[in-house]
Amino acid sequence: MLPTWHKIENITASGMEENKLTEVTVGEKRIGLLKKSSGIYAFTALCPHAGAPLCEGWLDPLGRIVCPDHKYRFDPANGRNTTGEGYKLFTYPVEIRGDEIFIGLRE
Repeated sequence: MLPTWHKIENITASGMEENKLTEVTVGEKRIGLLKKSSGIYAFTALCPHAGAPLCEGWLDPLGRIVCPDHKYRFDPANGRNTTGEGYKLFTYPVEIRGDEIFIGLRE
């Protein structure tokens, strides 16, 4: 199934601060955004382990998202849990059109 594309309001690609976790709401979904030199990534804003708000976490030196509750780490590009607990962070496709950010959701 192809995703439905949603424009992120009030945030532009050029206006995002690099390496800063930002939470947005698309419909009823809480989505985390992260801009790195390699692109903009979108992911479920809640940790798949216990539901902690990931955008209240931080990035480790390798650019992985660190959950603020249990310190589990996730690769923002593919959602892979890099500390071995076996959880996977759901990620969303991102398109930049001009300076606007679009997130693909499967509804």
